[in-house]
Order: sequence, then structure tokens, then C-alpha cells
Amino acid sequence: MSINDLVLKVNDVLTGSVLIIALVGIGLLFTFKLGFIQIRGFKDGWNRTFGGLFSKKGDAGKDGMSSFQALATAIAAQVGTGNIAGAATAIAVGGPGAIFWMWISAFLGMSTIFAEAVMAQKFKQVSDDGTVTGGPVYYIRAAFKGTFGKVLAAIFAVLIIFALGFMGNAVQSNSIAASWNTAFGIPKIAMGIFVAVVSLFVFTGGMKRIAKVTELIVPIMAAFYILGSLIVIFANVTAIPAAFHDIIIGAFKPAVAGGAMGATLKLAVQKGVARGLFSNEAGMGSTPHAHAVAKVNHPVEQGFVAMIGVFIDTFVILNLTALVIITTGSRTSGFTGAELSQYAFSTLYGKFGEIFIAICMLFFAFSTIIGWYFFGEANIRYLFGAKAVKIYSIIVCICVVLGSLQEVELVWNMADCFNSLMVIPNAIALIALSGLVKKTHDDYYNNFLPNRKKGK
Repeated sequence: MSINDLVLKVNDVLTGSVLIIALVGIGLLFTFKLGFIQIRGFKDGWNRTFGGLFSKKGDAGKDGMSSFQALATAIAAQVGTGNIAGAATAIAVGGPGAIFWMWISAFLGMSTIFAEAVMAQKFKQVSDDGTVTGGPVYYIRAAFKGTFGKVLAAIFAVLIIFALGFMGNAVQSNSIAASWNTAFGIPKIAMGIFVAVVSLFVFTGGMKRIAKVTELIVPIMAAFYILGSLIVIFANVTAIPAAFHDIIIGAFKPAVAGGAMGATLKLAVQKGVARGLFSNEAGMGSTPHAHAVAKVNHPVEQGFVAMIGVFIDTFVILNLTALVIITTGSRTSGFTGAELSQYAFSTLYGKFGEIFIAICMLFFAFSTIIGWYFFGEANIRYLFGAKAVKIYSIIVCICVVLGSLQEVELVWNMADCFNSLMVIPNAIALIALSGLVKKTHDDYYNNFLPNRKKGK
């Protein structure tokens, strides 16, 4: 058995059952423990998110990001090529019903990411040079004192550095290079070098430059994709009711008769939940790095904002991709992944469909590279200190260039494997800290909020 075959078998076990059970379980735990915070806290999250959109530059302070900048950095990482390819793959393999299970996973994931953000805020650190940092490594250490906590945190740090910082960013670069080569004939290496140079410029500006770039690029990329998608969907407006019918009915009754029906239903659930969880990254331990550095008055405030990130990623961006594919009748085209999305957009835009996807890929993948670099940097600082950051940024840029050249199957599969494995130490810590999450939540509603209303 080759190394690649072994990695694929591990991936099948992780994504097929272990992680779905773990992440759905954690989502259910926090949903009930926090009294459906996704619903109760949604308005607060929405107001805090878009109230900060036009905040003054000084709102972030000298040592962190504003709440909106932190969310923008998180969304930059969440909204990636998976939003174009993820929904397409789920539909192609699991049918339209998979989208319903994406909704369920996202709803549960909103409570999980609330807990992640609250704990990231609770245990964030300020280094000697005044840099604010935080993430799972710090709340893992808080959950488990002694050697076990140190080892578990170190395992998480190594996994996320390789999964996102190195291999993950090579994957994102390849998506950009391939789509621009298809749309414009630009050599892949040229796009790889271009992306690497621009990325290095952003990286070397530190947290402040990363925050400014994501704050600018995320609203633009979201608006561009939303507008382009809505044009296609409303061009096929008569197919919208049937699309929702197929999604809801297909979630429980796949269009297959006989003995294969049970297997098809299982596939719809599995692909929908898995793609949803890995798109919005709730429970994976990535986005807490951004939410940790937000400047807020109480950890729960950033928990509210974090939930909006999942909502935008899944209920807005991912849904639009799904509706474009279903309303255009493209799911029977024989394509899958990004090619299926590209085909769906080309049914209306023709050749411009390739250009549209290429532009979206650039926005989505480049923003993900920035976000994933930032998450990896926090763990580099944890393991090796600030002096190692420059070396890390150079290695990331080399990975970006190499990733643009060709798709190396082993690297891609290892990225998925490491991405899955990093969920495990994060999930263990969240379960151990669930009581503290509830205590912090109660403190906000019972003490902080009443005092703020009284003007104290």
C-alpha cells in the first residue's frame, strides 16, 4: 500500500464517521447547553458585525483588531475554494438533499464557533512586544494542566501549521493558477509568483496589514459573488420552488428506489454534513485565532460575531452556489467540484462564466491564503517565538509558488488529513471547557449586560 493510499483510508475513516459524530455532537452540546444561542444571539451578532463595518480606525486599538476586522479575517479563511467546489461536490455525490444537511451542520456549528471564540478571547495572550495572539493552543493548555495539555497543544500547533500554512495554501494557489490559466491562458507559474509576491507584502505588514486587507477584500468578494450568483438564479426564477423542493425532499427521500435508497440517504447526510462543517470550519480550531485578537468588552460579544461568519459562509455563499447549480439543471452534467460550478455559471454567462469563476477564485483563494497564514503564524509564535515568523512567511510563499505548478495528489490528500486531525485536540478541549463556556455566557447576561444598560 502506498503512502497516498494509506492517507486516503485515514481520510475516509475521519470524514466518514469520526469527525461528523464529534462535530455534530459538540454542536448539539453547546446548542442545548447555551439555550439555542444561534437564535438568541443572532441579532446581537448581526448588529455588532455590521455596526463595526464603518467603525473608526482607532476602534481596534494598538494591540489587536476591531471586531469586524477579526470577523473579516475569519471569513477570509472560511470563504475559500470550498464554497465554489464544496457545494458542487456535495450535490454531485449526495444529491440536492445534501444541502439540507449542510444547513443543519451550519446551524449546529454556529453554537460551536461561539464557544471557540469565547474561549479564544478568554485565554488570549499579549507578548512582550505588545502583540496580541490567541487560539486553541492556549485554551487547550487551560483545559488540561501539565504534560498532557502541553503535548495536546503542540500536536494541534504542528497540525495546523502544516494543514493550513503550508499544504493548504499550496492547494489554494493551485486553484487560482488553474482557473486563470483556463480563463485567460496565463501560465500557472506566473500566477503563482504573482500571488506569492502580493502575499509576502501582506504578511510582512503584520497583523495590522492583514486586518486592513481582509477588511477591504472580504466585503468586495462577497458582493461580487452574491451579485453574479443572484443574476443566474433569477434568470432561472421559475426553477427556484423546485430547487427548494428537491433540497428538502431529497434530504429524507433520495430519488432512488429499492435497496440503494438507504445508502443514498446516508451519502446525502454524510456529504452534506461533512462539506458544511469543513466549509465553515466550526469546531476545527482555525478561526479562533482571528477572534482571539478582537478588541471587545466581553468575550461573549465576539462569540456573537463569530456566529455570523458561519451564517455568511454557509447560509449565504454556499447556498448561492447550490442554487445556481440546481436551478440551471447542471447537476446532471457529469461534472463535479469546481468544474460543475463553472459549468453552471457558463449556462448563462457563456465564456464569461469561466472568467467569473477565475475572478472569484482569486478573491476567495487569496483571502484564504492570508487567513490561513495568520492562523499558522499564531502557532509558530507559540512553538518557536516571534523570531521564527519571517522564516515561516518565506516558506509559505514557496509553498504558494510550488502549489501553482501542478496538483500533487499526496500533498492534497495530506492537507485534508491534517485538516481533519486538528479537529480532535480542539474538540477534546471544547468538551472539557464546556462548563466555563456556560459560566462566561451566564456572566454576560446576568452581570455584564445589566450593568452596561445601567451605564456602569
